[in-house]
Amino acid sequence: MARSPSPTPASASPPSPMVQRVHHQLRARITAGEYAAHSRLPGEHDLSAQFGVSRPVVREALRRLRDDGLVFSRQGAGTFVRGPEGEGSKALSYAPVGTIADVQRCYEFRLEVEPANAFYAAQRRNDTALQTIGQALDLLRDSTYAHRHREDADYAFHIAIAEAANNYFFLSSMQALKEHIAVGMKLHGLSLLGPAGGLAGVLEEHTTIFTAIRDRDSDAAREAMRVHIRGSYDRLFEGRVLDLAL
Repeated sequence: MARSPSPTPASASPPSPMVQRVHHQLRARITAGEYAAHSRLPGEHDLSAQFGVSRPVVREALRRLRDDGLVFSRQGAGTFVRGPEGEGSKALSYAPVGTIADVQRCYEFRLEVEPANAFYAAQRRNDTALQTIGQALDLLRDSTYAHRHREDADYAFHIAIAEAANNYFFLSSMQALKEHIAVGMKLHGLSLLGPAGGLAGVLEEHTTIFTAIRDRDSDAAREAMRVHIRGSYDRLFEGRVLDLAL
């Protein structure tokens, strides 16, 4: 008599889209160093509220992180990030910004990747993700009215869109480039505070991106992001880009 096939292990079953989203976003944050080695992750209740999902979804995402070798659990204490001996030591990273050419290269990278982030965010965002993008936009609006530029709010806006796109590869790259992007945003912000101004116009660019994502108009979101990144690039370099030819 033929032997009946063994049941498929639960770990081999494909994750639900919600589990996959939480798993990918937490993995990206860990590998980017947002959660330091040996630090405790937020509890299931907090993660559930943060991602707008149920606790069983969070529990399954954490189990998959344990299978990845990125975290471990302590009975009654929570879930912790593994140290350098764990898989998390293979985090994606880039050399620090050393020259203005590095800033230019980072903008070139963003010009290719971030329009795609906005395109997919418009298609895939949920209400929680949209709220996170909107909160960052509110911070940008408040700082603009105070005639200031906040790089932290600017980055929060762009990384929230990357998270809403639900693509681990895009998100990990954006998080690994956090310090590089921050340098460009700092320089761009200083240019906006100069005689030519421009804070209000940049706020309008961010608002246009948000509106397209909110309305699920993926083509408009991609184009609005392209216009914004290209505009930032042009405002910062004022046509004086470096020749990077080999």
